[in-house]
Amino acid sequence: MKKHIHLTKIGLLVVLMAVIVACNPPEEKDVEPMEKPIPELSAIDSLMWQQPDSAFAMLQEFVVSPEAKDLDVYNEHYCQLLISELLYKNDYIQSNRENLMQAVDYFDSLCAGSDAARHVSTDPTIAFLDARSHYINGVGFYEQKNIVQACSEYLNVLEIMEGNFQDQTLTGIRAKFMFYTYNRLLELFSAQFMMASAIKCGEEALAYCQKEPSLSKEIPNTYFHIGKQYDKMGEKNIARDYYGRAIEGLSDINSLVYRDAISMKALCDYQVGHDVDSSLTLIRQMLAHANNEKERLTRLIVIGGIFTIEQSFDSALYYLKPVFENKDDISFQIQAAEYLLIIYDNLGNKEKSNECTRFLADFKKTEGENKAMVSKLEDLFKTYTIQKQEKEAEEKRKTAIKKILGVIIPIAAVLASIIIVLAKMRSKKLLKDQQKEADKKLDETEQRHRMQQAAMSGRLKKSNEEVRELKDQIKQMDDLAAKTEIAASFNEEPICRLIMERVHDGQFKSKIDYIIYKDSALDKQQLLDLRLAVDRHFGQFTVRLKKAYPELTNSDLDYCCLYLLGLTDADVAALMQRAYNTVVERDGKIKKILGSDNPLPYTLIAIANESLFS
Repeated sequence: MKKHIHLTKIGLLVVLMAVIVACNPPEEKDVEPMEKPIPELSAIDSLMWQQPDSAFAMLQEFVVSPEAKDLDVYNEHYCQLLISELLYKNDYIQSNRENLMQAVDYFDSLCAGSDAARHVSTDPTIAFLDARSHYINGVGFYEQKNIVQACSEYLNVLEIMEGNFQDQTLTGIRAKFMFYTYNRLLELFSAQFMMASAIKCGEEALAYCQKEPSLSKEIPNTYFHIGKQYDKMGEKNIARDYYGRAIEGLSDINSLVYRDAISMKALCDYQVGHDVDSSLTLIRQMLAHANNEKERLTRLIVIGGIFTIEQSFDSALYYLKPVFENKDDISFQIQAAEYLLIIYDNLGNKEKSNECTRFLADFKKTEGENKAMVSKLEDLFKTYTIQKQEKEAEEKRKTAIKKILGVIIPIAAVLASIIIVLAKMRSKKLLKDQQKEADKKLDETEQRHRMQQAAMSGRLKKSNEEVRELKDQIKQMDDLAAKTEIAASFNEEPICRLIMERVHDGQFKSKIDYIIYKDSALDKQQLLDLRLAVDRHFGQFTVRLKKAYPELTNSDLDYCCLYLLGLTDADVAALMQRAYNTVVERDGKIKKILGSDNPLPYTLIAIANESLFS
């Protein structure tokens, strides 16, 4: 269970307040972004992957140090990311939610080419930080019970990592991170009874455990969780095999996973026809070693279920009543109620049977909402899986082509060499024969050639001058026609009409979360189409702008193209899927670079129109 921050225990609230102040300096403070981590934060980050508690202590010391008050923008967001990660790794609730979401937007913006949809970056460090920010953002959504959004963020993590790193580079810390992500999805899908999806994620997590030596201790746990999915699907023999692998690999026989694996395998043994007494004996032994109430209830429900199936109702009631009466876990109450309903119906106890029926009926009311959520989760995972398969297929196609070319090109080179040699040999023979004939007619041929060359030279010279003049006239006419057509038709470009239609239909508001307008977002190709349209109509506007103001990033140029359409910050926030405050900050940044206090659309339109008359 997540712990809440307690002021008198560790003073963490005071520390976080100091961080928020340090990470949001006054506007007049001009700190140029370094876009690389300072040594103090790098050291905390490195320690976090081995000793998160020690890293947490270091972070608390850092945020009240003088160095924390002079962070550039990059390290401000890096610091907030580390805070969120260390809160999570030390079992605390995420308390810097707003600052973390700003960090997510920031690291997204650093991805090269403004490819917000795929988060592709030329810098692996940036790509990894972007992936980590989405992962911990998913943790925050999960803590808020927003399961769909949490799942979406975890899938974003996989897309970022798989889009930026080759499989052979996913080792060490990156391999651990991939394992953590797949493991989170395994737990999420398992909780929603999406067993097939959970198994796929479990197999991916297991692959990273087997690939990375430091994760070897996680192999038995992963076997156990995969086994649980097959168990829920009714594949008892497969489940028993996975439980057995988990038991064999667990060195700590006193661990909860070990006791769970023993109990679940014993239950599966009973369900496939093994002796009931031996199964009950093992599960009772695990009950005796339970070290918390949740584990105790887990064992009770299993034993009570077996006695119900065996129609030993008195014994079943002894184990199931405490489970049904617990007030801490609704899922246990539901399982117990289902068994108790069978027992009371068989015993003819109408009053108790009705009580169980009413309880289960109240629970059924929420099943519709749960099914809708599961449907969304399945759609998300299906989309991710399809895109991954398409990418893998494309990579295989490219690899196959390279292999084929690797065989064909050498063969072609050898054949070409042979043909050249044969051709040279034949040419020498022909030349030798022709030389004799040519010698006889040399004088006559040379004289005729001189006369023809002199005549031709005069005609060619005159023709070349006429062609050159004609080409110049055509070019002047084409330039004039193109300028007239382009200057009159920018707003009629298909991409411009599309954007204005989305703005008109969306009626975007600055106070509404940009996620709501997700369907209106522009993708990479649409941003490229807009940039090409701008350059066609305004004399290579983006090239001139970049040359005049090299401080502008590729992402800034996309924003400038949107402002040429006279859009508001709220429109841009919805179309680019960025927080409104982030867009306002970028607006201010661009105006500062351009050295203008006028509204950005006016300034950019004025600059663009200069090209039409230059």
